[in-house]
Amino acid sequence: MHDDQAPEHGCGCPRTADLDGDGPAAASRRRFLRGAGLLGAGVGSAGLGLLSAGPASAAPKPNDQQDQQGRNQQSGGKPGKRGNRWQPDPDARQFTVAVLPDTQYLFDQDRIHPAPLEASVRYVLDGGVNREDGTDDNIVFLAHLGDVTENGLAAEYAEVTKVFGLLDDAGAAYGVLAGNHDVRSSTDDRRGTTPYLETFSKARAARTAGYRGSSPDGYNTCHVFRAGGRDWMLLSLDWRLSDAGFAWANGVIAANPTLPVILTTHELAYAGADGKASLSDYGKRLWDKLISGNDQIFLTVNGHYWPPGRTVLKNKAGHDVHVHITNYQDRYYGGAAMLRSYRFDLDRNTIDVSTFSPWIQQTAAENRNALAAREAELTSDVDRFSIPIDFEQRFAAFAPVPQRPARRPAELLVRDTVAYWRFDGGGGDGTAVGAQQVVKDLSGQGNDLLPRTAPGTAEPALTWSAEHHPDQPGHGSVLFDGKRSPVRGGYLETAPNAPVNRETFERGFTVEAFFKLPADWDSGQSRWSAILSRWGAAGEAGRSGPSTDEQEPIATLSVSEAPALQWCVYPLNQSGASTCWGHQLPLDRWWHVAVVNDGKLSRMYVEGCEVARNPATPAVGLTTLGRPWMLGGYSYAGVLDKVFHGYVGDVRIVRRALRVGEFMNAR
Repeated sequence: MHDDQAPEHGCGCPRTADLDGDGPAAASRRRFLRGAGLLGAGVGSAGLGLLSAGPASAAPKPNDQQDQQGRNQQSGGKPGKRGNRWQPDPDARQFTVAVLPDTQYLFDQDRIHPAPLEASVRYVLDGGVNREDGTDDNIVFLAHLGDVTENGLAAEYAEVTKVFGLLDDAGAAYGVLAGNHDVRSSTDDRRGTTPYLETFSKARAARTAGYRGSSPDGYNTCHVFRAGGRDWMLLSLDWRLSDAGFAWANGVIAANPTLPVILTTHELAYAGADGKASLSDYGKRLWDKLISGNDQIFLTVNGHYWPPGRTVLKNKAGHDVHVHITNYQDRYYGGAAMLRSYRFDLDRNTIDVSTFSPWIQQTAAENRNALAAREAELTSDVDRFSIPIDFEQRFAAFAPVPQRPARRPAELLVRDTVAYWRFDGGGGDGTAVGAQQVVKDLSGQGNDLLPRTAPGTAEPALTWSAEHHPDQPGHGSVLFDGKRSPVRGGYLETAPNAPVNRETFERGFTVEAFFKLPADWDSGQSRWSAILSRWGAAGEAGRSGPSTDEQEPIATLSVSEAPALQWCVYPLNQSGASTCWGHQLPLDRWWHVAVVNDGKLSRMYVEGCEVARNPATPAVGLTTLGRPWMLGGYSYAGVLDKVFHGYVGDVRIVRRALRVGEFMNAR
């Protein structure tokens, strides 16, 4: 940021703080820099000022890791805990993009302090080891936001390039862009050569991992990195784009029409004390000419101004663009090379954001001075927060997830299949299931399903639907519209002579179903209705032990009031019931459930994941009275008591325990 210029929102700009001194940490700092191979002209006499006051002899010795880092650097070795090369996991569903804002006060003519920046770079090369449990953050990219130096001088870049050389040696994916201090000019990206461009040239950028191109002037770069099993674009844009620069940026996005884009630049937005970000005058131009019209841009990050802040803006497509400003040069030790970590979790549809200084955190807590102790990690709501993003939905307009094609029924007939029902051939979407229609058992075992209706139910009692789970073999379902008090709705049941009615499954079983509870699912109307159940009450089967309700069905896969799944059955070897419990399920979402018994123990799986509340007591087989199974119906005291409200897709029953990889939703 300009020291002699107020930002457009009118806040003042503090001048460079004096970070020099002869504090007690000077000796320790010199040891650190020598070990890192960074001690050179202009850096030997300034103290870190990070350690607590005390005699020089109290300064800690470099640890073994620092010594090894020094040996690696001096011998040409490369840092990084994944061996000697940059090797993030490209397919992991969790990954991190690291952002490094304005480091200018650490590289200001004869006030050169490379150690904080080097600590951040080494942290990135090490993959972002979690400070609490040692796990890896899987850092896939490092983006610097500009104002690398204070004055844009060749001597300043001579020190900067040593640190960035660590990234080059490791083959890391990183992007750098010019801030106003780097070029000391208000001109745009056509300004010609500068010490910045001589340091971060097109040739140097071309050697970085994922490089896809630079604008002709060299001040704008495009990288594509692979993470979470897909490609992502990151644009590093000069602090002032020319018309040619805008044309280039729009062009590279258009040339990669399916890639989500993160845009980094030096100036775009500023924030007030409340942390609410607003576009600067130049930011409005950037928004109008590039961001708003490119739906692929979902996140922007800029430095330049402080304090940090954020907002969400709607682009021309009506979709969210998250706009963040991150800059800490006004804080202690010129920001101490603060890192902003964007940790993507595709399973949780969340980006977790945190801000911290690896350099301070790597100093023992007892050796930090009072100011450093408060800067190790920043925890305000503009420094540590989470962004909920449904990635699939947000990117659907330009990169829709290919729908898994339907699979032939024969592919699902694994060994010992007892029954397999699917609903993609009975009728058109929204049409009624005819009273005489038969849902064939595709296993060929003769366990066909017949429509049944609760007395007093208006037509249609059951409806064919094209809705289905994305991993469901059959692309169709049946919509049940059950109500209670009085009971209304339709259901399906096996024919009276179906072989599955007599099956006891003593050698084990797997029961699977796809289902969805719609947004209007109401606990008062639909709690304890069943996806699948068996006619016959526990008391009729002679069961009267502990946890027995003599009037309830002998087998049922039900939905509780939570709603949560419950598998409640009466095994052959127990006088009472055996239950598996699932967890609370969000509405209006498709689910796959499987209950697996290996001849002894039963386990429930939701979306292929074992749930917690599975019984440890052996449960052998299933009690039967030879009566039909019901899909969508539930009996109590021998009469129909509830009808399911929701969608049911493919259902399969197998006479043995299947592995997770054999489930119907397995890839």
